[in-house]
Amino acid sequence: MTTSPVPRRLAPGDVAPDFSLPDSTGGTTSLADLRGRKTVLYFYPQADTPACTQEACDFRDSLESLGGAGYAVVGVSPDPAEAVVKFAAEQQLGFPLLADADHAVAELYGTWGEKKNYGRVYQGLIRSTFVLDEEGRIVLAQYNVRAKGHVAKLRRDLKLD
Repeated sequence: MTTSPVPRRLAPGDVAPDFSLPDSTGGTTSLADLRGRKTVLYFYPQADTPACTQEACDFRDSLESLGGAGYAVVGVSPDPAEAVVKFAAEQQLGFPLLADADHAVAELYGTWGEKKNYGRVYQGLIRSTFVLDEEGRIVLAQYNVRAKGHVAKLRRDLKLD
């Protein structure tokens, strides 16, 4: 039996892998667009599901204070572009969501890998969050986060509360 390798996980000090993806505004967003500003880059499994909606809305509700502390927020999912456009509009998020339909960027960030759910093993997106500095270096890397309470914990980790 062949098993897929465990994805390489990023750590503080690593340079964030470059990307350019379709976004929820109908344009594209790249890592270069985020330089010069601290960024919370979070990966979520699927738009318009209960846990992902809760997490996105928690980020939305913390957007003013995160922005006041100098942080931009960007979400990434393996959804097609149309799904992230619809999800961002329905939830009035106020920050871009990126469509990584072929999960190439998720693989670069180590967020695509083996998951287990009710005894079933499959490949999917591992809910994760990265905080990047103004130069695009990883300051904080959190894998396997739980949607509920994640933004509050992140705010504590960043000493914003």
